[in-house]
Amino acid sequence: MSNAKTPVAAGKTADQDVSAFLEKVAAMQPAATAQGRGRLVFAMDATMSRQPTWDRALSIQGKMFEEARRIGGLDVQLVYFRGFGECRASRWVADAGELAKLMTTVDCRGGNTQISKVLTHLHKEVARGKVSAVVYVGDAMEENADELCRKAGELALTGTPVFMFQEGSDAATAAVFKEIARLTRGAYFQLDDNSARHLAELLGAVAVYASGGRKALADKARAEGGKARLLLEQLG
Repeated sequence: MSNAKTPVAAGKTADQDVSAFLEKVAAMQPAATAQGRGRLVFAMDATMSRQPTWDRALSIQGKMFEEARRIGGLDVQLVYFRGFGECRASRWVADAGELAKLMTTVDCRGGNTQISKVLTHLHKEVARGKVSAVVYVGDAMEENADELCRKAGELALTGTPVFMFQEGSDAATAAVFKEIARLTRGAYFQLDDNSARHLAELLGAVAVYASGGRKALADKARAEGGKARLLLEQLG
């Protein structure tokens, strides 16, 4: 499998960026668990800088999980950090209503990023059972880049792809997010005012990948077309 390429380039439209991201997802092999259910970790930066987009993020994750629920076979765990050293993980849930309740209990608090703790948690979860995919949404990186990349490289050995979504355009953050995605054979996507409206559909594609693989995508493409059809075509 080739290394991940950044699906964001100057001059591209939001639709082209989405197509490039979905093409990257299409190149990956679905990772089913022994129990036949996918497990997806959704990790979020809940520091104060995220407050302006927090309500939108809650709505988008709900839509992603509803997408997975329609095809079945996906458990989701919410991980978030905020404040002074607070990094928490929810129980695994298989019901959209339960996830929505968990999400609404979280608010943003000032503090530095704790991506390293998220990666450490992922290692522990993978030791308990296969994690099909990880989605991370954040706007900053205030940690040691080499340390984060080391942990990402170790996670890559477990076959756990990380999909990194960046809000904003901070260059140092982008560089590290891209490298984490590359090392884990995941994908990176930068969100702006135009591309953010596609996030629910992008996350839906990742959820379908995590829970059902090619067959689930084919069923969705026949029923709805759109980005699911594009993804199916890229699978060849």
